[in-house]
Amino acid sequence: MASTSGPMTTTPWSSTPPPSTGENTEIHWADIVVIVVYFAIILAVGIWSAWRANRGSAKGYFLAGRDMAWWPVGASLFASNIGSGHFVGLAGTAAASGIAVVAYEWNAIFIMVMLGWIFVPVYISAGVFTMPEYLRKRFGGQRITVYLSVVSLLLYVFTKISADIFAGAVFIQQSLKWDLYLAVVLLLAITAVYTVTGGLSAVIWTDTAQTVIMVAGAFVLTGLSLARVGGYNEMIRRFFLAVPVIRDNSTTCGIPNADALHMFRDPINADLPWPGVIFGLTILATWYWCTDQVIVQRCLAAKTIEHSKGGCILAGYLKILPFFLMILPGMISRALYPNEVGCVDPDECLRYCQNAAGCSNVAYPKLVVRIMPTGLRGLMLAVMLAALMSSLTSIFNSSSTIFTMDIWRKFRTQSTERELMIVGRLFVVLLIVVSIVWIPIVQAAQGGQLFNYIQAVTGYLSPPICACFILGIFWKRMTEPGAFWGLMSGLVVGLIRLVMDFAYGSPGCGEPEFRPAVLWRVHFLYFAMILFAVSAIVMVVVSLCTPPIDDKHLVRLTWATRHNFEERHDLDKPPETVEMLDLGGEGETVDTEVNDLKVKAVESPSLWRRGFDWMCGISQKDQSAPPEPDISISIDEKPRSRLILNINAIIMMCVGVFLWAFYA
Repeated sequence: MASTSGPMTTTPWSSTPPPSTGENTEIHWADIVVIVVYFAIILAVGIWSAWRANRGSAKGYFLAGRDMAWWPVGASLFASNIGSGHFVGLAGTAAASGIAVVAYEWNAIFIMVMLGWIFVPVYISAGVFTMPEYLRKRFGGQRITVYLSVVSLLLYVFTKISADIFAGAVFIQQSLKWDLYLAVVLLLAITAVYTVTGGLSAVIWTDTAQTVIMVAGAFVLTGLSLARVGGYNEMIRRFFLAVPVIRDNSTTCGIPNADALHMFRDPINADLPWPGVIFGLTILATWYWCTDQVIVQRCLAAKTIEHSKGGCILAGYLKILPFFLMILPGMISRALYPNEVGCVDPDECLRYCQNAAGCSNVAYPKLVVRIMPTGLRGLMLAVMLAALMSSLTSIFNSSSTIFTMDIWRKFRTQSTERELMIVGRLFVVLLIVVSIVWIPIVQAAQGGQLFNYIQAVTGYLSPPICACFILGIFWKRMTEPGAFWGLMSGLVVGLIRLVMDFAYGSPGCGEPEFRPAVLWRVHFLYFAMILFAVSAIVMVVVSLCTPPIDDKHLVRLTWATRHNFEERHDLDKPPETVEMLDLGGEGETVDTEVNDLKVKAVESPSLWRRGFDWMCGISQKDQSAPPEPDISISIDEKPRSRLILNINAIIMMCVGVFLWAFYA
């Protein structure tokens, strides 16, 4: 490969391109107008959906009343997954090592079919709000529920919220030159308005609007970027020549990988070995798409099983787009700005992006501020804000659902509907604070490649959870002790690797390897495969050594029993949500007899109390109404709808096979 550093010192694209109208990095008033219009549209959609939504019950707030059509469900699945971390992280990893990272996106094409056709029917027939609740019904006891709730919340903080906030801050720093934490606080304040007040319904509808904005704006940037670099073939040529001027010539640091255009790479020394991409990545993807609360909650909000499957198909098709919206722009940015995006010298990286670990994360923001013309630059700023806010709102809502329904109700078994609504909203505020504190750790992790950091942490903690759900759904003999000790053994092994990774760090490019062999020889995707196998073996062995669960407790909780209409005898009685007439409001009160129990009913609460109740979705009508029954959706399908959905799923998977084969 002729990618030496010599020719790069004289090529016209080795430094910042010559000034042009498209590279005026000052924010014009027209850009500000576009951003303001964007915020106005999103807030209007959020307020409209919050106003029309049933927010006064747990079902209304956390599952959008289970009344969503397929297209907002699919758009929300895509928007919840594609956050600013994807725009910054995917483009950054593509700039550093090529297209292999698209495997994370195209693998989801097949996993979405598993979600809609295998996992969601079981969850719907079980009649659950959350994934920890499913495990409680499936295995009984509370320890598995609490464990999964805590681990899920930790993963949200470590890999999703803080990473998305950091990615959004990187973009804002590069474009608006705002202070990092000031920008984050302002964005989160706006995001919290409709997340806290509107619940899942507001989140899904705003996700739908933001999906349209994201896709349209990102396609515009891709088109302009390809035009600037001279087309696809010229981009490939210049990418392989994109070597920074300042680097250690005795190493390969800064030289693009020879296999940058291949998804399947060397199984031993590659950054993404092909066996890990096929098997390890599938384990992580199954955990994320099929057992993670953020994703599954959107499918549970669909009005019918057909709409849930339709949403999965739409999301699967949309997952084809990141190759064009993020991977190609990342590689173009490296080709245009090799010194800045491809820097390997710590001092140079500090000068360009204030991160000594590397500047690949600025690949996408740099294209926006250098290439986009006035007005369209504002559109792309809105796109990044849309990506940030859509993913954050989804995670905030799902996190509050898990904490409220699976942790708070365990300790407050007689929680009122009003109490659950308030606790769920206050927990969002706490989550924001913790996530902001974690941002500096994210910034320094995984050599400055944000996407690798996210996937590595996920690979250390999620495989045991994936094994638990797969065995729990498909193997009736699985018992609670087997599930618990399998999860615990996997947690111990995963935490050991996680702690060692953060304790040792990673050597800079050209520096000698100082970590134990288990860290640098065992890729995190291989480690995910090992961890999955260890956890599954422990689960099987312990389950076979313990008494089986009686079939009467497994009705509609496994794949084999999903169509069973017999009455299920729950292993544990779930915590009850009580509708109390005494809401603690001010004003005159009267004594009321309810089932021989005297309680106080509020007749005329104060103005501030009525405003607070509206924000929490609790109206006076809600206060006096009986609790809303939990109505499960039928998983029966109309023959015609089933045929159409099955044909679409097959077509989508054929497209996925073609893409994998073409770029393998």
